[in-house]
Amino acid sequence: MRIIVPMAGMGKRMRPHTLTVPKPLIPIAGKPIVQRLVEDIAKVCQEPIEEVAFIIGHFGAEVEARLIKIAESVGAKGTIHYQEEPLGTAHAILCAQSALKGNVVVAFADTLFKADFKLDTSAEGTIWVQKVEDPRPFGVVKLNEQGQITEFVEKPQDFVSDLAIIGIYYFKDGEYLRNELQYLLDNDIKDKGEYQLTNALENMKSKGSVFIPGPISEWLDCGNKDATVYTNQRYLEYIKDEQGLVSSSATLNNTVIIPPVYIGENAVLNNSVIGPHVSIGNNTQVDGSVLSNSIVQENSKIKSALIANSMVGNHVVYEKTPADLSLGDYNTLRD
Repeated sequence: MRIIVPMAGMGKRMRPHTLTVPKPLIPIAGKPIVQRLVEDIAKVCQEPIEEVAFIIGHFGAEVEARLIKIAESVGAKGTIHYQEEPLGTAHAILCAQSALKGNVVVAFADTLFKADFKLDTSAEGTIWVQKVEDPRPFGVVKLNEQGQITEFVEKPQDFVSDLAIIGIYYFKDGEYLRNELQYLLDNDIKDKGEYQLTNALENMKSKGSVFIPGPISEWLDCGNKDATVYTNQRYLEYIKDEQGLVSSSATLNNTVIIPPVYIGENAVLNNSVIGPHVSIGNNTQVDGSVLSNSIVQENSKIKSALIANSMVGNHVVYEKTPADLSLGDYNTLRD
């Protein structure tokens, strides 16, 4: 089994946080989004992962090294592939064509999920979906009476289905997918100006491939600040019974913890109230503050602040009293 993770986007909706780090490396409950994604897929697959192929822009050697370690954390080899320009989902996946062989899961790195099903690797293909109230912003699938996918519809303005494609796909034959993606590029077949994976899926279906839906219980978006804060909240609820969410090396002086929270290594919390649904990164210090439903990343200092529904980056110094905050790395703000 191989996992292919396209993540070359600029993450513009997540600025200022993505000015210094790619969006998939922003932490959710103490781990990067992409690491949680890879770990959760590995659990659903229930078999060893041979390779995790990351498709990125030029993020630099430090980011690439972190991605390799994420692959190694699930027992896999990590490989790095580059998408030089944004030409669509089909083009992005094809940038990792050396990994398109055998059983393959393709997972776009701006979404997390909660799933109770186990992947049936004997199926030709599985498209992971969830019911949504308004399907118009999404690609959706239609099913027949046998529960097989009969049609892929991109952003339907008239109702055809409420089963939205969440951006995670399984293919039994990676080589077949690679050939179909290459066909789109070779013949310049585009939709809305880009090479789209859904066009390759339609071609495969018309040739007899059978795709089935993979139902999930919750779809968590990490597309912008508010969505990411909510995802952090939900993820903390998922893992609240796990050991070690509050690091043994953290220092808590006269501080009240309202779980669930994540507190990283060597964090120092003085005279504060933390939680619920707060993640605090390594080496961050909080003094005389009240934090709820927020993410504070590493090596930051928060003093005399009231912070809720917020994201604070790395190496931040903050001494103010906002209600809602989105503050990127290396900022200093004081009253």
